[in-house]
Amino acid sequence: MALSADTVRGASAGVSVALVAGEVSGDMLAARLLAGLRPHLPEARFHGIGGPRMMEQGFVSDIEMDRLTVRGLFEIIPRYREIKGIQNTLRDRLLAERPDVFIGADYPGFNLGLEQQLKEAGIPTVHFVSPQIWAWRGGRIKKIIKAVSHMLVIFPFEEEIYRKAGVPCTYIGHPLAEVIPMEPDVAAARTALGMPLDARVIALMPGSRMGELKYLAEPFVGAIKLLAARDPDLRFVAPMAGGRQRQYFMELIAKAGLQSVRIDLLDGRSHEAIAAADAVLVASGTAALEVALFKKPMVIAYKVMRASYEIMRHMGYQPWIGLPNILAREFLVPEILQHDVTPQKLANAMWEQLNNAANRKLLVQRFTEMHHSLLRNSAQESAAAVMRVIAASKKSS
Repeated sequence: MALSADTVRGASAGVSVALVAGEVSGDMLAARLLAGLRPHLPEARFHGIGGPRMMEQGFVSDIEMDRLTVRGLFEIIPRYREIKGIQNTLRDRLLAERPDVFIGADYPGFNLGLEQQLKEAGIPTVHFVSPQIWAWRGGRIKKIIKAVSHMLVIFPFEEEIYRKAGVPCTYIGHPLAEVIPMEPDVAAARTALGMPLDARVIALMPGSRMGELKYLAEPFVGAIKLLAARDPDLRFVAPMAGGRQRQYFMELIAKAGLQSVRIDLLDGRSHEAIAAADAVLVASGTAALEVALFKKPMVIAYKVMRASYEIMRHMGYQPWIGLPNILAREFLVPEILQHDVTPQKLANAMWEQLNNAANRKLLVQRFTEMHHSLLRNSAQESAAAVMRVIAASKKSS
C-alpha cells in the first residue's frame, strides 16, 4: 500500500541528515543525492558543509565550503591546522546531535577521518563516491572498512572491489551521464555562444581552482599561441569558474600578446563550451570525463607541486591518470603530465586530436559505449541506498 504524503512527511519529521562536500564536484554529487532524498524525507533537516547546488536543495551549510578547498598533498600543509579544526568542530557538533546518517560527498582526506569517529560512536556513515583506491593509495581500503557503513560508487568496476573487502556497496551510475545528452547538439551550443557553425573551435579547461590554474594556465595559453599560428582562423573558448580565475587568465593572454586571437572567456557555461568544441584541452579530473561524455577528442594535462607528483607517481597502480583512459583501460586520449606540460607538447597533441578524422570517429563510438555503462538514475539509486542505511540503523537501535 502506498504511503500518503502526510504519512511520509510525518515519518521524516525530526530526521537529521548531515553531509560534507569539500569542493565543486562533491557539491554537484551531493545535490543530486539531496534531490533524490527530499521526496522520502520532506521534513528532514539537511545540514553540514556544502556549496550552492546543495543549498538549492534546501541544504544548510554550517561552515563555508570554500574553507575546505585545497589541492595536492603538500599544498594542504600550510592549512592543516585550520582544516583539522573545522573537522573537530563539526565532529563535536555531530556527536552531540547524533544525526540519523552522515554522508561524506567525496573529499576523502577530510571525510573518512570524520566518518570513522562517527561510526565508532554508532552513527551510520555513507561515503559518496569511492576514493581512487584502484588508481593509488590502495591501503586506504583498511580505513574505509573502519569508517564507512555503506559506499556509493559511480563506476561499475568499483563494486567488486568493495564486495571483496566486505564493505556494503551500491553502484548508482555517474550523475554526469544523466545530465549530458547522448548526442550533444553542437549547432545549438555554438549558436548560444555566438559562434559560426562552420568554425573550428578548441575549448580550454585548465581547472576551476586557482591551484590548478597556476600550474596549467600559462602552458595552455602558450599552446593557444602556437595553435593560432598554425591556423589563424581557429577560435578558442574557455569557461572560467569565477572572477579571480578570469582575471588571471586575461593577464596571461595579454602577456602572451594574443589580443588578436579569438578567445572567448565564459562565466561558467562549461557544458556549452565543450559541446561547441571540435577538441578540448582539459585538466585531469572530472572535467575530462565530461569531455568524454560529450564525445569529444581531447588532450588531458596534469601538473601539481613536484613533491606531490613524485609521491603519487610511486604510489600509482596503473598507467593512466585521466578518467576516460582509466574507464577504457587504455590510452584512448593523450595524457601530458608534469614536466612534459609545455606549450609545444600540448599544441602538437591538440593539433593531432583536432585533425585526425578517423580518431574522432573511434572516440565517438568508444565514448558512447562509456556513456551507456555509466547511465543510471543516480539520484534515485543513491537515495534508496541511504534510506536503507537509515532504516537498518533505526531497526537495530
